[in-house]
This record gives sequence, structure tokens and C-alpha cells, in this order.
Amino acid sequence: MKILHIKSSPRGAASFSIRLGDALVEKLTAAHPGSTVRVRDLTAPPFPHLEEVHLQSFYTPEKDHTPEQRAAVRHSNEAIGEVMDADVIVIGAPLYNFGISSTLKAWIDHLARAGVTFRYTASGPEGLIKGKQVHLAISSGGVYSEGPMAAYDFVAPYLRAVLGFLGMTDITVHRVEGTAAPDKQDAALQEAVAAIQVQ
Repeated sequence: MKILHIKSSPRGAASFSIRLGDALVEKLTAAHPGSTVRVRDLTAPPFPHLEEVHLQSFYTPEKDHTPEQRAAVRHSNEAIGEVMDADVIVIGAPLYNFGISSTLKAWIDHLARAGVTFRYTASGPEGLIKGKQVHLAISSGGVYSEGPMAAYDFVAPYLRAVLGFLGMTDITVHRVEGTAAPDKQDAALQEAVAAIQVQ
């Protein structure tokens, strides 16, 4: 089994989403001996946000690419290639101001390409990244899975929607939450890791 681990937090070893993602990968490899793991850290170096040259490269036939467009489309091609090659994708996603980090959004913007990872048909859009198992490792300082703050969680709903649009519908959400809450922070990660179940 090929596992792709996407890390989007700039906090390194202090990141709860990274530590939860690492625990997920550890349990997946234990359940599937012989698996390979590829790690893509979107923060080192930072994954580029879309600029005009990226969009030009997406909508220009490859044979007509300028040298600048060939260089610009490389990030998108690499992101798509890594996802297409993986069987299982673990995405670490800290909740920042109710949404995902801009670096993770940049990666998604390079991943979503008309005619490559999705297409429009007579019956509607069709995702072209199929047969993948996705695990979301979401971290948050407060509790957003339930209660009054649940309406402010734009991480899980957004990722489910955009990944599903691209064809990835087998999605499991794992959360480490309450990491900034005095009554929860000490046990938050331990409880989140204990709750992980993989097949």
C-alpha cells in the first residue's frame, strides 16, 4: 500500500495535526506491513499560491508552454502525480480562523485542474481521482465537532466537498480538539490517537 502524508502546519514537532497524522500513518503501516510512505510538507518550502503564470499554464496546451509556464506547472503536476500514485492519503489540517491554512488551500488549487482531476460532462461534473482512501487529521484549539462552535468548522465540510468533487469520497475525519482548552488540552492528543481506527 502506498501512503501519502500531506503536512500543512508550519509548527513542526509542536503541531497537533502533524502528530495526529503521524499516529495515523503509524497505525496504517502497522495494519499493512510493507507499505511505503511519502511525506509532502507543504511548508518547507512553502507550496506556491496561484499566480497568473500558473493559471496560464493550466489552460495552455503542454506543447505550447513557455519556459515560465513549464516551470510554473511543475508544482501542480507533482501534486497530482503524488495523489494519483497513492492508495491512501493522510491530510493534516489545523483549523486556522475557522478554515484551512492558506498553504493547504494552495495545494488544493494546484490539485484541482479541469480536464485532469475533474471534468464537466453532459450529466454534470465528474471527479477523476478515484479509488483513494482519505484520512483527515484535523486539529483545533477549541471543540468544533459538536456544540455551539460546530457551525464555525469550515475545515471538514470544505475538505469533504472539494475532495469529493475531485472523486475522493472515501473520507474519514479524525480530530484532536480542545488543545487550547484548560480542561481538555492535556489529554486531547492521547484521546485522539486512542480513537483512531484503520482498516
